[in-house]
Amino acid sequence: MAGMATHVITGAGSGIGAAVARRLHARGDDLVLHARDAGRAKELAAEFPGARTLVGDLADPDRLSWAFSHQTLPDRVDSLLHIAGVIDLGRVGDLTPKTWRHQLDVNLLSPAELTRHFLPQLRLAQGHVVFVNSGSGLNAYADWAAYAASKHGLKALADSLRHEEHANGVRVTSVYPGRTASAMQAKVHQQEGKEYDPSKWIDPESVATTIVMALDLPKDAEVNDLTVRPGR
Repeated sequence: MAGMATHVITGAGSGIGAAVARRLHARGDDLVLHARDAGRAKELAAEFPGARTLVGDLADPDRLSWAFSHQTLPDRVDSLLHIAGVIDLGRVGDLTPKTWRHQLDVNLLSPAELTRHFLPQLRLAQGHVVFVNSGSGLNAYADWAAYAASKHGLKALADSLRHEEHANGVRVTSVYPGRTASAMQAKVHQQEGKEYDPSKWIDPESVATTIVMALDLPKDAEVNDLTVRPGR
């Protein structure tokens, strides 16, 4: 996917999303960076000169359609990269509906809604949808129920979409990173009551390498599921 491809990216402000955006921006691709509000959009536009922005709150998927109706969407989308996410740990006996709902809204329902909006453009370009999932999308452990449920749902969304859109030439990839050095990982360690040492975990640039590899794979092949684990 070389030469002025158009990529819509969520989560480009930090971590894996920022690493992917830097890679694609450096090679001259056209970026449409999602932001939760106008202030964040201004920051992203300054960080990635020439990139367009798209504003909508992933925590409120019911209003994304309204928000997008007041903005200009790209006519062509070569890839839609779902990288944004939130996490709040807690035991099932302590989790409130608000905590469940926030993670489901941001991690599952908003990716589904964004995908719905951009499917016409993706079909036109025979594009690629990448869901940056998590190891928690494959296994669930104590204190991770709400986050893991949202990520298990994201896997189901990706798998169904892949079957539905294969005939249209749309590729769908799920990436399952292990613990990655990021602001989210710092928050997880804080919630776990552990000291955070980023050197112990995957560099976001390493995950970005796997995502760009999947995007650049020739059209005769498709990476369905890609698991990335800490190498040390």
